[in-house]
Order: sequence, then C-alpha cells, then structure tokens
Amino acid sequence: MPDASGRSARIGIVDDHGQIVRGLTATLADHPEFAVAATGATVAELLAEATDLDLVLLDLRLDDESSPGDNIEALRAAGIPALVYTSGDEVYLMRQAAAAGVLGVVRKNARDAELFDAIREALAGRPVPSADWAAAIESDPDFVDLPPQLRRVLELYAAGESNARVASSLGLSVETISDYVTRIRLKYSEAGRPAPTKTDLLKRAIEDGWLPIPRRRKRR
Repeated sequence: MPDASGRSARIGIVDDHGQIVRGLTATLADHPEFAVAATGATVAELLAEATDLDLVLLDLRLDDESSPGDNIEALRAAGIPALVYTSGDEVYLMRQAAAAGVLGVVRKNARDAELFDAIREALAGRPVPSADWAAAIESDPDFVDLPPQLRRVLELYAAGESNARVASSLGLSVETISDYVTRIRLKYSEAGRPAPTKTDLLKRAIEDGWLPIPRRRKRR
C-alpha cells in the first residue's frame, strides 16, 4: 500500500533491454505502494526524464559500457539510492557497485515476493542482504581493498594506459599518478602479492575483481 501520506514510492528503472523494463513495470504495477515513474537505457537518459525518484533499479551491464560505480555515483549525486537488478554474476561489476554504495543486489530471476521485500528494505535505507551481495563484498584475506581514486588509477593503468593518459583522464598530474601507482604496488606487496610490472598489476586487478577477465577473440 502507499505510505501514510497516500504517496506511492517513485521507482526508476535503468536497463537497456525493453522486455525486462516492460516486464518489471507490469510486475510493479500490481502493487500500489510502488509506481514506476521513469525508465531509461542509461542513467543519463533516466535522469533526463526524472530526478524526483525514491529508488532506482539498476542493471550492472549496459550497452553504453558505463561502469556501475560511475552510474551509482551519478544517482547518488542526484540524491537517489540504487538497488542492483541483474542477471549477471560478474564479480568485478558487483564489487564496483558495492564500493560505490549500492544498497544490494537482486537477481532478475528472483521471486516477486523477494523483489518486493528488497525494494521495501532499500526504500527504508537498509542494506539488502543476499548471497550475491555477500560474495561481492566479502573476500579472502589476501584481497586488497583500494580507495576509489587508487582503484580508478589501477583500472586505467593496468588496462594498458600510460601515466600521462591516466593523468589526463582523471585530471591529475603525471607525478600524482606515479605516486598512486607506487602506493598500489606497495599495498599488494604488503599483502604478499607483489606486482612489480604492469602485467602483474593487471593480474592482480583481475584476481580482485576490479577488471574483467579478458575474453578471447573469436577466430574468423
């Protein structure tokens, strides 16, 4: 039911699969306590439609290749909390979402009752526990948890960018990037997982879920 004021919670959906959006909209329409107020294939598209939302259901992987972290930060900047709604199981994407402050993860194959309970918890500002969420935020003792800025430097540098390109992308000096890379190497060394080369840093970033496992190119 709507809250004491008679107002339904305004829900946004970010997903680039029209069938998912239509199905989720129809599912929520059966419950007056929820109202799908805006949808978009990207976060930018959603925010262009509406910003007075109580919660956004966000798919992790979108065709615009935006990162979950950036998407969640954009929503938070607009004052909107997010709940991941996904069919994927890529740990690196869930970890990005966790680091950005998403409230939890719900699978697209979850039962309706489970979805509704998760939305209610998120609307109340409470974390939504799940096995997927636990797997994303809990890790083995050797996992190196990096602050957002160091993580972004690692993602770019380990993926092949030069110090100068990383500095340009983040609006920082080359000297600062060099210092950050040194600090990242030190953290891995202290964890007993040294990464003296860029290739080693790429391996560590993949192991810890900060970057995806490279996919093999199909032979023509």
